[in-house]
Amino acid sequence: MVTYEALSVSLLFLAGVGAGVLATLAMDLVMPWLPEGTTSPSIAAGVLTESQPDTAPARLGTVVHYLAGLLTGPLFVWLLLVGHGLVGELSVLAVVLAGAVLYVLMVAFFAVVVLPQSLVAPSRVGTIRRDWALSALIYLLVLVPLVGVVASVLLS
Repeated sequence: MVTYEALSVSLLFLAGVGAGVLATLAMDLVMPWLPEGTTSPSIAAGVLTESQPDTAPARLGTVVHYLAGLLTGPLFVWLLLVGHGLVGELSVLAVVLAGAVLYVLMVAFFAVVVLPQSLVAPSRVGTIRRDWALSALIYLLVLVPLVGVVASVLLS
């Protein structure tokens, strides 16, 4: 038998997926305005195909970008539930803590794992890192409140 709590958590993970998609779309609105903003998906495609970001398959970059955005939503939900367990209740502190941890993970993964493997010119690395950090912030500014509101309804 499914309990109310299990159903609520399942719905929260689904909300995380939906919020992840919306946050990725918001990120897409901002990225073109940044000097290297649209380069991040190309970097991922370039690393996967061992090619220059400028010649990497654009479709692969788009797929990786949206898949990562979609899956980061449930990751945030998991972090939120961990924060909820640590703090003892669903609070603004738990939501902000989960968002801060996710921001560090997003930026560190891209800047420390993905970007160094890319074949991008070293002169562009600093700008790409900064633009990714700003893009990740936009993503979280959409994701965190959406999931936080849904969590407050489902887990109260």
